[in-house]
Amino acid sequence: MRVTADRELCVGSGACEMLAPDVFEVSDDGVVHVLQDRPDDEESVRQAAQQCPTRALTVTD
Repeated sequence: MRVTADRELCVGSGACEMLAPDVFEVSDDGVVHVLQDRPDDEESVRQAAQQCPTRALTVTD
């Protein structure tokens, strides 16, 4: 699994960081940073992508 973020779509809601804090971080600039592009915890990353209000996260297998 690989996860990417479209930083132009991100509005910094923080849902991804709340669901997978080891993988995502919304920094001071208000957009998400992917801390691990190939995370081990697939379930929380998939949930984060589904709950992203702007669909800024993409998960590929």
